[in-house]
Order: sequence, then C-alpha cells, then structure tokens
Amino acid sequence: MATDLGRGRELDPALGRVGVAPHELPPLPDAVVTDPGAGRLDPRAWFADPGRPLEVEVGTGKGGFVLAHGGATPGVNVLGIEREGSIWAYASDRVRRRGLPNVRMLHADAVDFLRWRCPDSCVRVLHLYYSDPWPKPKHHKHRVVQHRFLAEAWRVLRPGGELRVATDHAALWAWCRERFAVWTDASAYRGWFEGGRADHGGAVSESACPAPDDRAPFALEAFTPPDWAEEGELLGTNYERKFRREAGHHACVLRKRGV
Repeated sequence: MATDLGRGRELDPALGRVGVAPHELPPLPDAVVTDPGAGRLDPRAWFADPGRPLEVEVGTGKGGFVLAHGGATPGVNVLGIEREGSIWAYASDRVRRRGLPNVRMLHADAVDFLRWRCPDSCVRVLHLYYSDPWPKPKHHKHRVVQHRFLAEAWRVLRPGGELRVATDHAALWAWCRERFAVWTDASAYRGWFEGGRADHGGAVSESACPAPDDRAPFALEAFTPPDWAEEGELLGTNYERKFRREAGHHACVLRKRGV
C-alpha cells in the first residue's frame, strides 16, 4: 500500500471495492493491431448497479471532484481515472473513507483506457478539469485534448452525452478552442477529415472518426457549474478555490449530437 501522501498513515485503495489496479485488466490482445475494439470491456460492470449512468473523470488528481460529485449524485456511477500511482492511492483512500459505493478509481492512463478499453456509447459525461498544460512546445503532444482524443470522446459518449472541460491555463485554453472549433463546425470538420485528419503524433485514422455530414460531431455549449459550487465558481473544488484569484478560469461543454 502507498504512503507517499498519507503523512505517515497507510493508504488503502480498497481494491475490489474502490480501486481498480492495472493488473486487474486483461492484457490487450494482439488483434488490436487490426481491430481496435478487440480489447474493450465494460467498466459499468465494476459497479453494484451497472444500469446507472456512467460518468468518467479524466485525471482525478487528489479526488476532490469525484468525492463531491459522487456524494451529490448517488444515482450516477462515477469512474475516476488517475495515472500517477501514489495520487491514485490517495484519492482511492479518500473515496473509501467517505464510503461512496457509486465511485470507483482506476489506476491507468485515461486517454489510453478510453481508446482501447471503453465500448461505444457507454458514457454519459466525460469530465476533464485542470489537466496538465504541458507548456513547452516539444511537450504539446502530451496534452490530453488532441483530435484523436476528441474522436474517442465522441465514440464513447452516448448521443447527447457531454465532454465538460475546464482549465486555468490561457495557452492550453487557446489550444483546446482551436480543436473544438473543428469538431463543432460541420464545414471545418469536413475540411479536417477530408484533408488528412492531421494531429500531433500523426494523422488520425479515418475509421476512428465519425463520417462528416451536414452537422458537426459536437455542439458547443456554455458550462453550467454543479449545484455545490459557490457563486463565481466552476466546480467548487479545493484546487479551484486555491488558485482562482491567481488566474482566469475557462470552461465549456461539447455535447455529442444525436445519431
């Protein structure tokens, strides 16, 4: 068990009840080379009531949002995904101590998990809040919001589902808006799709993207704060309250159009 963030107290990720460790996932089969869906599984099965709507947070940090959201929405299954092991253990331990049966914590790279593991149309909401801005140009390829990520978000969201995004980093926000502009405008999306689907790290395959038509894949909407947020807040988390006076905060919602 991890102790890095426990201040001398042993952290318990409560495997089997809260935490989901990497070794619990089956290996990706060789068939994913030709069939990207060959290794997919259904994370809804990890919850006591798989029939409830599933919401996923991409990168939980210390778990402030999943704790607040899971506690406020007991009828929703919340899956938090965190790639840093010690932080995942800390957040899982917080969920365990809070006793939230509708929250699970997966130790994994969230972008890879969505791409290789999640089935189509299984998620109601994807939450992406205050992700690493990777400010150096040589590191921009590590930013979560890429065209490939938006393609996977579109695939795993059910019709009408939401990708909710917030950041306090102006340059990252400009980067996100540039890509959102493609996916929320039918003409721009068609031009990107038919022009080779360029992205950091190489072109996105045609099969990974929705075919262009007279509507854009997503509609851009205003961000509505959750009920527990205080006036002027986006999320009502400790992180936001700590830094909101030091930088501007930006947010929006991309809603998957019905198919």
